[in-house]
Amino acid sequence: MPFISVRDIQMYYEIHGTGPPLLSISGTGGDLRRSPNIFEMPIARHFKILAYDQRGLGQTSRPDIPYSMADYADDADGLARAIGWDSCLVMGISFGGAVAQEFALRHPNRVERLVLACTSSGGAGGSSYPLQRLVHLSLEERARRVVILSDTRRNAEWREENPEQLHALVEETLKGLRVGSDEQGRQAGLYRQLEARSHHDTYDRLVNLHMPVYICGGRYDSIAPPANLEAMKKQIPGAHMELFNGGHLFFIQDPRAFERIAAFLRDKLDD
Repeated sequence: MPFISVRDIQMYYEIHGTGPPLLSISGTGGDLRRSPNIFEMPIARHFKILAYDQRGLGQTSRPDIPYSMADYADDADGLARAIGWDSCLVMGISFGGAVAQEFALRHPNRVERLVLACTSSGGAGGSSYPLQRLVHLSLEERARRVVILSDTRRNAEWREENPEQLHALVEETLKGLRVGSDEQGRQAGLYRQLEARSHHDTYDRLVNLHMPVYICGGRYDSIAPPANLEAMKKQIPGAHMELFNGGHLFFIQDPRAFERIAAFLRDKLDD
Protein backbone atom coordinates (compact mmCIF):
# COMPACT_ATOMS: atom_id res chain seq x y z
CA MET A 1 0.00 0.00 0.00
CA PRO A 2 1.83 3.15 -1.16
CA PHE A 3 1.93 6.11 1.19
CA ILE A 4 3.86 9.33 0.62
CA SER A 5 4.53 12.47 2.66
CA VAL A 6 2.73 15.44 1.12
CA ARG A 7 2.86 18.75 2.97
CA ASP A 8 1.55 18.04 6.50
CA ILE A 9 -0.01 14.60 5.86
CA GLN A 10 0.72 11.01 4.93
CA MET A 11 -1.22 10.42 1.73
CA TYR A 12 -2.45 7.09 0.37
CA TYR A 13 -2.32 6.83 -3.43
CA GLU A 14 -2.37 4.31 -6.26
CA ILE A 15 -1.13 4.42 -9.87
CA HIS A 16 -2.41 1.99 -12.48
CA GLY A 17 -2.65 1.75 -16.24
CA THR A 18 -0.71 2.94 -19.25
CA GLY A 19 -1.02 5.97 -21.46
CA PRO A 20 -1.00 9.73 -20.85
CA PRO A 21 -0.77 10.62 -17.13
CA LEU A 22 -4.15 11.51 -15.60
CA LEU A 23 -4.65 12.81 -12.06
CA SER A 24 -8.09 11.77 -10.82
CA ILE A 25 -9.55 13.73 -7.88
CA SER A 26 -12.43 12.08 -6.05
CA GLY A 27 -15.65 13.35 -4.50
CA THR A 28 -17.08 13.87 -1.04
CA GLY A 29 -16.13 11.04 1.30
CA GLY A 30 -13.94 9.46 -1.39
CA ASP A 31 -12.07 6.31 -0.39
CA LEU A 32 -10.16 4.08 -2.80
CA ARG A 33 -11.33 1.04 -0.85
CA ARG A 34 -14.85 1.65 -2.13
CA SER A 35 -15.97 -0.19 -5.24
CA PRO A 36 -16.21 0.76 -8.01
CA ASN A 37 -13.29 3.15 -7.81
CA ILE A 38 -11.79 4.98 -10.77
CA PHE A 39 -9.53 2.06 -11.65
CA GLU A 40 -12.57 -0.17 -12.19
CA MET A 41 -14.22 2.23 -14.63
CA PRO A 42 -13.88 2.22 -18.44
CA ILE A 43 -11.61 5.27 -18.52
CA ALA A 44 -8.87 3.26 -16.81
CA ARG A 45 -8.16 1.50 -20.12
CA HIS A 46 -6.86 4.70 -21.71
CA PHE A 47 -4.59 6.41 -19.18
CA LYS A 48 -1.95 6.03 -16.51
CA ILE A 49 -4.13 7.13 -13.60
CA LEU A 50 -2.96 8.57 -10.31
CA ALA A 51 -5.72 8.53 -7.68
CA TYR A 52 -5.53 9.13 -3.96
CA ASP A 53 -7.46 9.55 -0.74
CA GLN A 54 -7.78 13.25 0.07
CA ARG A 55 -6.93 14.68 3.48
CA GLY A 56 -9.38 13.57 6.14
CA LEU A 57 -10.55 10.62 4.05
CA GLY A 58 -9.80 6.98 3.40
CA GLN A 59 -6.33 5.88 4.44
CA THR A 60 -4.79 9.37 4.27
CA SER A 61 -4.08 11.33 7.47
CA ARG A 62 -7.08 12.93 9.16
CA PRO A 63 -5.86 15.92 11.15
CA ASP A 64 -8.76 17.46 13.06
CA ILE A 65 -7.96 21.03 12.05
CA PRO A 66 -9.69 23.36 9.59
CA TYR A 67 -9.14 22.48 5.93
CA SER A 68 -9.44 24.89 3.01
CA MET A 69 -9.98 24.34 -0.70
CA ALA A 70 -6.48 25.73 -1.20
CA ASP A 71 -5.21 22.92 1.07
CA TYR A 72 -6.87 20.32 -1.12
CA ALA A 73 -5.50 21.94 -4.29
CA ASP A 74 -1.98 22.12 -2.90
CA ASP A 75 -2.23 18.51 -1.70
CA ALA A 76 -2.98 17.45 -5.28
CA ASP A 77 -0.06 19.52 -6.56
CA GLY A 78 2.24 18.17 -3.87
CA LEU A 79 1.36 14.56 -4.69
CA ALA A 80 1.92 15.01 -8.42
CA ARG A 81 5.27 16.68 -7.75
CA ALA A 82 6.30 13.98 -5.29
CA ILE A 83 5.87 11.24 -7.88
CA GLY A 84 7.63 13.28 -10.56
CA TRP A 85 4.77 14.53 -12.74
CA ASP A 86 5.66 18.03 -13.97
CA SER A 87 2.29 18.33 -15.71
CA CYS A 88 -0.65 16.05 -16.40
CA LEU A 89 -4.26 15.74 -17.42
CA VAL A 90 -6.65 16.41 -14.53
CA MET A 91 -10.15 15.09 -13.90
CA GLY A 92 -12.16 16.14 -10.87
CA ILE A 93 -15.47 14.49 -10.01
CA SER A 94 -18.03 16.25 -7.77
CA PHE A 95 -16.06 17.66 -4.80
CA GLY A 96 -12.98 16.63 -6.76
CA GLY A 97 -14.12 19.00 -9.49
CA ALA A 98 -14.08 21.85 -6.98
CA VAL A 99 -10.56 20.85 -5.94
CA ALA A 100 -9.56 20.62 -9.61
CA GLN A 101 -10.75 24.19 -10.18
CA GLU A 102 -8.57 25.44 -7.33
CA PHE A 103 -5.65 23.31 -8.53
CA ALA A 104 -5.88 24.69 -12.07
CA LEU A 105 -6.18 28.26 -10.82
CA ARG A 106 -3.31 27.99 -8.35
CA HIS A 107 -1.01 25.85 -10.53
CA PRO A 108 -2.10 26.45 -14.15
CA ASN A 109 1.15 25.30 -15.72
CA ARG A 110 0.68 21.86 -14.16
CA VAL A 111 -2.65 21.17 -15.90
CA GLU A 112 -2.61 20.14 -19.56
CA ARG A 113 -6.35 19.55 -19.98
CA LEU A 114 -9.08 19.74 -17.35
CA VAL A 115 -12.32 17.78 -16.84
CA LEU A 116 -14.86 19.19 -14.38
CA ALA A 117 -17.53 16.54 -13.78
CA CYS A 118 -20.80 17.01 -11.85
CA THR A 119 -19.42 19.95 -9.90
CA SER A 120 -20.06 23.63 -9.19
CA SER A 121 -18.11 26.86 -8.89
CA GLY A 122 -19.86 28.22 -5.82
CA GLY A 123 -20.50 31.92 -5.49
CA ALA A 124 -22.57 33.56 -8.22
CA GLY A 125 -22.31 30.38 -10.29
CA GLY A 126 -24.26 28.34 -7.76
CA SER A 127 -23.16 25.85 -5.14
CA SER A 128 -23.61 22.11 -5.03
CA TYR A 129 -26.15 20.72 -2.56
CA PRO A 130 -25.00 21.36 1.05
CA LEU A 131 -24.20 17.80 2.05
CA GLN A 132 -23.25 18.95 5.54
CA ARG A 133 -26.99 18.86 6.22
CA LEU A 134 -26.80 15.06 6.05
CA VAL A 135 -23.69 14.40 8.11
CA HIS A 136 -25.55 13.91 11.41
CA LEU A 137 -28.06 11.44 9.98
CA SER A 138 -27.68 7.70 10.43
CA LEU A 139 -25.78 5.99 7.62
CA GLU A 140 -29.02 4.36 6.46
CA GLU A 141 -30.92 7.64 6.24
CA ARG A 142 -27.95 9.40 4.67
CA ALA A 143 -27.76 6.73 1.97
CA ARG A 144 -31.46 7.11 1.20
CA ARG A 145 -31.20 10.89 0.96
CA VAL A 146 -28.17 10.70 -1.32
CA VAL A 147 -29.92 8.27 -3.65
CA ILE A 148 -32.91 10.60 -3.96
CA LEU A 149 -30.81 13.76 -4.37
CA SER A 150 -28.58 12.14 -6.95
CA ASP A 151 -31.30 11.83 -9.59
CA THR A 152 -34.39 14.03 -9.88
CA ARG A 153 -36.28 11.20 -11.59
CA ARG A 154 -36.44 9.40 -8.25
CA ASN A 155 -39.42 11.45 -7.06
CA ALA A 156 -42.16 10.27 -4.70
CA GLU A 157 -44.12 8.62 -7.51
CA TRP A 158 -41.07 6.75 -8.79
CA ARG A 159 -40.16 5.61 -5.27
CA GLU A 160 -43.67 4.27 -4.71
CA GLU A 161 -43.66 2.39 -8.00
CA ASN A 162 -40.09 1.03 -7.71
CA PRO A 163 -39.51 -0.01 -4.09
CA GLU A 164 -37.16 -2.87 -4.95
CA GLN A 165 -34.96 -0.72 -7.19
CA LEU A 166 -34.88 2.00 -4.56
CA HIS A 167 -33.89 -0.53 -1.89
CA ALA A 168 -31.08 -1.88 -4.09
CA LEU A 169 -29.73 1.63 -4.75
CA VAL A 170 -29.83 2.53 -1.07
CA GLU A 171 -28.07 -0.71 -0.10
CA GLU A 172 -25.34 -0.13 -2.68
CA THR A 173 -24.82 3.44 -1.45
CA LEU A 174 -24.86 2.28 2.16
CA LYS A 175 -22.20 -0.32 1.39
CA GLY A 176 -19.89 2.48 0.25
CA LEU A 177 -20.66 4.70 3.23
CA ARG A 178 -19.81 1.89 5.63
CA VAL A 179 -16.25 1.53 4.33
CA GLY A 180 -14.02 2.79 7.11
CA SER A 181 -16.92 4.48 8.90
CA ASP A 182 -15.87 3.09 12.29
CA GLU A 183 -12.21 4.16 11.99
CA GLN A 184 -10.84 6.73 14.42
CA GLY A 185 -11.00 10.26 13.05
CA ARG A 186 -13.14 9.34 10.06
CA GLN A 187 -16.16 11.41 11.10
CA ALA A 188 -13.99 14.40 11.95
CA GLY A 189 -12.20 14.16 8.59
CA LEU A 190 -15.49 14.06 6.70
CA TYR A 191 -16.78 17.02 8.68
CA ARG A 192 -13.63 19.00 7.88
CA GLN A 193 -14.02 18.21 4.18
CA LEU A 194 -17.65 19.34 4.19
CA GLU A 195 -16.64 22.49 6.05
CA ALA A 196 -14.10 23.36 3.33
CA ARG A 197 -16.62 22.46 0.63
CA SER A 198 -19.14 24.93 2.05
CA HIS A 199 -16.68 27.79 1.42
CA HIS A 200 -15.84 26.85 -2.17
CA ASP A 201 -16.09 29.81 -4.56
CA THR A 202 -14.06 30.07 -7.76
CA TYR A 203 -16.70 31.71 -9.95
CA ASP A 204 -15.08 35.12 -10.43
CA ARG A 205 -11.65 33.55 -11.02
CA LEU A 206 -12.69 30.98 -13.62
CA VAL A 207 -12.04 33.51 -16.39
CA ASN A 208 -8.34 32.92 -15.67
CA LEU A 209 -8.46 29.30 -16.83
CA HIS A 210 -6.87 29.08 -20.26
CA MET A 211 -6.16 25.36 -20.65
CA PRO A 212 -8.76 23.25 -22.55
CA VAL A 213 -11.70 22.56 -20.19
CA TYR A 214 -14.50 20.02 -20.53
CA ILE A 215 -17.52 20.43 -18.25
CA CYS A 216 -19.87 17.47 -17.97
CA GLY A 217 -22.71 16.21 -15.81
CA GLY A 218 -26.11 14.57 -15.65
CA ARG A 219 -29.36 16.08 -16.86
CA TYR A 220 -31.11 14.88 -13.70
CA ASP A 221 -28.53 15.84 -11.09
CA SER A 222 -29.83 17.90 -8.17
CA ILE A 223 -26.53 17.86 -6.28
CA ALA A 224 -24.65 19.72 -9.04
CA PRO A 225 -27.53 20.80 -11.30
CA PRO A 226 -27.08 21.64 -14.99
CA ALA A 227 -27.56 25.37 -14.30
CA ASN A 228 -24.34 25.33 -12.28
CA LEU A 229 -22.47 23.70 -15.15
CA GLU A 230 -23.83 26.32 -17.56
CA ALA A 231 -22.60 29.06 -15.24
CA MET A 232 -19.08 27.62 -15.28
CA LYS A 233 -19.13 27.30 -19.06
CA LYS A 234 -19.98 30.99 -19.41
CA GLN A 235 -17.04 31.93 -17.21
CA ILE A 236 -14.31 29.69 -18.66
CA PRO A 237 -12.96 30.85 -22.03
CA GLY A 238 -13.58 28.25 -24.74
CA ALA A 239 -14.94 25.61 -22.37
CA HIS A 240 -16.85 22.69 -23.87
CA MET A 241 -19.90 21.38 -22.00
CA GLU A 242 -21.92 18.21 -22.38
CA LEU A 243 -24.84 16.70 -20.45
CA PHE A 244 -25.50 12.97 -20.23
CA ASN A 245 -28.47 10.75 -19.48
CA GLY A 246 -28.11 10.40 -15.74
CA GLY A 247 -27.93 12.11 -12.40
CA HIS A 248 -24.95 12.80 -10.17
CA LEU A 249 -23.46 9.42 -11.13
CA PHE A 250 -24.02 10.07 -14.84
CA PHE A 251 -20.64 8.52 -15.71
CA ILE A 252 -21.95 5.17 -14.43
CA GLN A 253 -25.49 5.59 -15.77
CA ASP A 254 -24.58 6.66 -19.31
CA PRO A 255 -21.89 4.53 -21.02
CA ARG A 256 -21.13 7.37 -23.46
CA ALA A 257 -19.83 9.61 -20.68
CA PHE A 258 -16.38 8.14 -20.17
CA GLU A 259 -16.00 7.66 -23.92
CA ARG A 260 -16.48 11.40 -24.41
CA ILE A 261 -14.28 12.31 -21.44
CA ALA A 262 -11.48 10.11 -22.77
CA ALA A 263 -11.86 11.64 -26.24
CA PHE A 264 -11.52 15.13 -24.79
CA LEU A 265 -8.48 14.21 -22.73
CA ARG A 266 -6.86 12.76 -25.85
CA ASP A 267 -7.79 15.89 -27.84
CA LYS A 268 -10.02 13.81 -30.13
CA LEU A 269 -13.42 15.17 -29.16
CA ASP A 270 -15.73 15.67 -32.14
CA ASP A 271 -18.40 18.28 -31.53
